[in-house]
Amino acid sequence: MTGKSTADAMPTGTTSGTPQVLLGHHLKQLKLPTVLREYDKVARECARDGVDHPRYLLRLVELELIDRERRVVERRIRQARFPAVKSLDTFDFPAIASLNKMLVLELARCEFILRRENVIALGNSGTGKTHVALALGLAACQKGLPVAFTTAAALVHQLMEARDERRLLKLQRDLQAVKLLIIDELGYVPLSPTGAELLFEVFSQRYERGSTIVTSNLPFEDWTSVLGSERLTGALLDRLTHHVHILTMNGDSYRLRQSVGRRRLPASPAAAEQNHADTETVDPDTGEIIDA
Repeated sequence: MTGKSTADAMPTGTTSGTPQVLLGHHLKQLKLPTVLREYDKVARECARDGVDHPRYLLRLVELELIDRERRVVERRIRQARFPAVKSLDTFDFPAIASLNKMLVLELARCEFILRRENVIALGNSGTGKTHVALALGLAACQKGLPVAFTTAAALVHQLMEARDERRLLKLQRDLQAVKLLIIDELGYVPLSPTGAELLFEVFSQRYERGSTIVTSNLPFEDWTSVLGSERLTGALLDRLTHHVHILTMNGDSYRLRQSVGRRRLPASPAAAEQNHADTETVDPDTGEIIDA
């Protein structure tokens, strides 16, 4: 009795059809899009450089891993719902002298998230509090940590809407699940008693279970004007500040300074020449130019 032929021993689908078509199909099934996109180019490069098969495969696998990590970060950023993607590379630290730059850079390592610590950025409007919060959120996404961004007013609205629609528990579980929750602009809009209580529950449920970043234009002693209750404010601050890093960010408005700077920018040579031409007058008798 003769044994099976080599073709019979091969998996179904590997002995018929165009190899490139079958390879493309299998790589899609295995969810290896980077290998699918790069294998032919890398093969030519390896053949040119005399690279052996194991190193060829190693290059492809490394490209797939790098691309997969990039896609994970991009997905985390989308899920975080940042209003803009900001990094610390573009933050003007010298403009905010009160800010501890070394502390911010240390926080960007995201170890505070693993320790379930909080960050509070306090300062007047326009000093870059949201920028720093977004940059720390981006750093967390780059480390593969789930992040959520919201303003205090939007979060309270979301909580009250979920309560009315009987899905509050699910929303609270979702908020509790993220490793880093960023709550921006606490203090800009006074909250109703119900809204303040729902916000307090979020902080309470995350206490020592997840990290929270809060930005506010108000010092702690003025938080009662937003939350409406000294008892509630005290209980919230007790939980929020137990394990906390405080960033003091007082100074001139960052946005206002940029706006003034743009208005004071000198005109380009072409524009200056045009402006000068616009003010020139020609004497109809002599043909000479008379400056206005």
